[in-house]
Amino acid sequence: MSQEYNSPKGQLLLRTLAMPADTNANGDIFGGWIMSQLDLAGGILAKEISSGRIVTVSVSDIIFKKPVKVGDVVCCYGECTKIGRTSMSINLELWVKPIRDHGVEERFMVCNATFNYVAIDSEGKPRPVRES
Repeated sequence: MSQEYNSPKGQLLLRTLAMPADTNANGDIFGGWIMSQLDLAGGILAKEISSGRIVTVSVSDIIFKKPVKVGDVVCCYGECTKIGRTSMSINLELWVKPIRDHGVEERFMVCNATFNYVAIDSEGKPRPVRES
């Protein structure tokens, strides 16, 4: 996906601050931390859609476009693009708002991915997303 976006797609699902403890050896925010924020955000939406427990079953098309720096405000946006009998596909975007000493700069997308979730029952078995 080489297309650049001027504004996030979907709804704001999660907002947090990138901290020094989340850095890699280069001093940028670790990619695994970014993936966990996307999964948390997608999980919130999947849980709301399915009205119950969910599990992450796969991640596809994850693209890291730019690094996240310590102190950046990290915002995860998402929208459900497909609902199956027991599963949901959620497109997620991670945007940052760098806040530097000279003020707030414009936000930009740093990562996007598709996360796939399955609704589960109390025994961990797949269940219909929506009861008929």
